[in-house]
Amino acid sequence: MILNTITQKIKHLRNCLRAYPANKRLAVLCDYFRLHRKRGITLEEYDQFALYNRSDIFRKQFLGINEQRYYLDYLNPNKYYIFSRNKYVAHTLMQNAGIRTSELYAYYQPEGAAESDIVSASKSGICKILQDKRVQECVIKTTESSHGDNVLVVTSIEYKEEDALLHLFNGNVKRLSEVLAGEPLIFESRVRQTDQMTSLNASSVNTVRVMTTLYPDGEARIIATFIKIGRAGKCVDNAGCGGNVDACIDTKSGTLKYAIQYDGWHNIKEIEKHPDNGNPVNGVQIHHWDSIKAQVLKFQQALPFIKAAGWDIAITDEGPVVIEVNDFWDRTGQYFIRKGWREEIRDCYFAWKKTGKKYDFGRYPHTLSLKHLQKIIHHE
Repeated sequence: MILNTITQKIKHLRNCLRAYPANKRLAVLCDYFRLHRKRGITLEEYDQFALYNRSDIFRKQFLGINEQRYYLDYLNPNKYYIFSRNKYVAHTLMQNAGIRTSELYAYYQPEGAAESDIVSASKSGICKILQDKRVQECVIKTTESSHGDNVLVVTSIEYKEEDALLHLFNGNVKRLSEVLAGEPLIFESRVRQTDQMTSLNASSVNTVRVMTTLYPDGEARIIATFIKIGRAGKCVDNAGCGGNVDACIDTKSGTLKYAIQYDGWHNIKEIEKHPDNGNPVNGVQIHHWDSIKAQVLKFQQALPFIKAAGWDIAITDEGPVVIEVNDFWDRTGQYFIRKGWREEIRDCYFAWKKTGKKYDFGRYPHTLSLKHLQKIIHHE
């Protein structure tokens, strides 16, 4: 198995080097090993973010996965993992904390026996809950999926005896009994975004990612903001579901910039307008931006279990609505905003470190030794 891993890495390295002129390949190879030794940068990151061609400032600011895992193991301990990862638990927690989110209609938990006006372990129970609440449309999600996976958008429901017909966004029809299986599900309300957000792409909820940190004195800070915009006919805004449009949001003004069309790491192009509807992306200023930021900062303060969070926010006429809160996120946002957030995450980490907060190392498998990681973290 170890031999296979080494072989795969050699093949990947060879493929990466082919992207560079032959007379630069040795320099690229040496540069990668230098960054790996000093910062723990992986080969995938070096290739995907084109670090060889990046400015010294971006390279210094970029936060790679190995460092990120170390910091987030500490700031977002393993014992609180379920608070953000399980959608039912997150819904309940945010509702009780006064954080605006979609309405939770029902929670299907096939492993349990409890029945309530929200929870059921049976098809008939879920059908009754939805029918009693007169639900005609909803979003169905598995409780621990991410990146837009396993999401069903239901546009109308026909209730039958002991079952229901779900008319889906994509035109398909499924029976409720087909959807309910061995995996827990949540049924929640559809989010209605503002007309401005709809103009970016009408078929998807186009979410704003707000990255926040929480400090020991209770101060919350916004460290980065960007937006994910879906493509025509797609109901989610994630790149993994057919490609999407992404743009940096200037955190101070709320203005969109650096828009790109993302169809995979080696198929990215800069754009000014949405590729499907032709509407402007760059230059759009999000309405009520200062109020949105202030509310998200309060969300962070109300959820102190997670001290570095990535909030996926839908902008509605009532204000920001949390679609999801991430306690561990990918690094692609640094590409979108053309700036890393390493300095900000490190600053939060060291602020908490001074308080003597216990370290909870080991939630995620680390590819570097603890000794190597600690050298990176504390000897720079």
